[in-house]
Amino acid sequence: MQIVVTVPAKHLHDVLDAMAEAGAGVVGEYTHCTFRNTGTGRFKPSAQANPAVGETETINEVEEYRIETICHRDRVKAVCEAIRRAHPYEEPLIYLIPLLDEKDFA
Repeated sequence: MQIVVTVPAKHLHDVLDAMAEAGAGVVGEYTHCTFRNTGTGRFKPSAQANPAVGETETINEVEEYRIETICHRDRVKAVCEAIRRAHPYEEPLIYLIPLLDEKDFA
């Protein structure tokens, strides 16, 4: 499974460490395997929201890192829970993308 999440730069290493400690990023004899790049997140919190950054009822733009990693299926729930604990956002968007195995293509 591929897991993708975006996070503000200030919290990048908190989320990276939490993901690895929960079991994400294992490739053979390597751990902590990730790819990241930067981009701009855009969102508008409702009046009832409690945003970690930005203002309610206003369109906000924040420089963020996009983290991509791999995760064995039996660790996905633990990794998602770790992301939510370490991430500053009320509602971090976590993408779970099933991966194909090249062995399935003879």
